[in-house]
Amino acid sequence: MGDNLDRPADPRAPTTYRIRIAGQLDARWAAWFDGLTITLDEGDTLLTGPVVDQAALHGLLRRVRDLGLPLVSVSLVEPGPPTTRGTGQAGVSDVELNVGVGGLSTSTSTTTRR
Repeated sequence: MGDNLDRPADPRAPTTYRIRIAGQLDARWAAWFDGLTITLDEGDTLLTGPVVDQAALHGLLRRVRDLGLPLVSVSLVEPGPPTTRGTGQAGVSDVELNVGVGGLSTSTSTTTRR
């Protein structure tokens, strides 16, 4: 099985992740989470942004643990075209590769702005 996940051409390029945690954090926590974008979604907090490597990802997850907030999911966010329907953001796709119990799955989502 040769799953092609369309990784960046440069393997040293950061990978964009979306970390969902239960509970709400405000934007003041962005610096503590290495500048990731913090957004609120249905009572959860989404931390989204580039992560340079697996060690940095584990460091972020350790910080979530240290806060005592439940980790809901960690998703690899695939790069999208210059503008992507549903997100209103350049370079962010609606397609996520979710890593959780039972392996890897693909889902689509839409974001509504209020």
